[in-house]
Amino acid sequence: MKISVSNERMLVREILLNLGVSKEQAIVVSEATLDADIKGFTSHGLGRFPQYINGLENGFIKPSGDIEIVRETVSTALINGNSLFGQYVAHKAMELCIEKASQTGIGAVGTFNSNHFGVAGFYSDLAIYNDMIGVVMCNTASAVAPLGGKKAVLGTNPLAIGIPTKKYVSVDMATSTSARGKLLEAERKGVLIPEGIAIDVDGKPTTDPTEALKGSILPFGGVKGYALNFIIEILCGPLVDAAFGVDVTGTAGDYKENCNKGDLFIAIDPSKFVDITNFKDQVEELIEDMRASGEKIRIPGDGTVGKYLKNQKNGLPIDEKLYIVLNDICEKLDIDLKDYLED
Repeated sequence: MKISVSNERMLVREILLNLGVSKEQAIVVSEATLDADIKGFTSHGLGRFPQYINGLENGFIKPSGDIEIVRETVSTALINGNSLFGQYVAHKAMELCIEKASQTGIGAVGTFNSNHFGVAGFYSDLAIYNDMIGVVMCNTASAVAPLGGKKAVLGTNPLAIGIPTKKYVSVDMATSTSARGKLLEAERKGVLIPEGIAIDVDGKPTTDPTEALKGSILPFGGVKGYALNFIIEILCGPLVDAAFGVDVTGTAGDYKENCNKGDLFIAIDPSKFVDITNFKDQVEELIEDMRASGEKIRIPGDGTVGKYLKNQKNGLPIDEKLYIVLNDICEKLDIDLKDYLED
């Protein structure tokens, strides 16, 4: 089964609006969900969407309301997300970053009391569209053991950085060997995960996603990835008045507790440092030099562009188990899911 790009957008919005979610939130959530799927991050797209419905039903995601700016300077701000959709809060935060960067050269906004926001790159892209550098990071519920340890203490702690240039240049990655969402997706599909991704509760390597979710995902890149993961935990915990370490809850999908993780968004305006046209030209020169060094050179963002073009044309796949979950949601709202799908 497949769903077209336009139909996925409409389906997500119709479900949310039928559940009493404000139009402004529904629009942002649908765009963020679609963005993940088009880019190939299916673990954070429609496959993750039922998690948000669960959060709504359990009262941990509010269908309407607005953010609250609790601290602010000309270049920084701290936002209380008031338990609204993480996508909406993150979108507001990056918009504020961009506004501040346009005035001072840099804007940094932290958020707390928000929810899972999908893929971080959706928000760094907002900066790119405004000819700015975008940086996004967050912590998550414990999923990564300290290097050499068995117990998960740190989150998967994703990092996204987008660079404005003539072509799409973006890094969007977990600082663990895998995002937790990919393990949840593997568990749903009943497939194994690659070796070297995770350990079980006894600290032994495992390819079983269920055992990995009970145990710990490994940090990527050994000590260097572990160090970066640790620093992000601080920047998205203590720095933004959010929970950190083993106290972070609400990002894994069960919504038995309120989501208390933190996010940090940064926008940098290159035009406040150098001529923006020269900046883009020099980045392009670097890219051309890199491509000239070999036949199969990939620049961060190349894979995303390829998947984006393919998925725009061919539509987005929906596996059988996801169909069952989505159909159950739709039936309760008197929505015919089959009207949106293709064979």
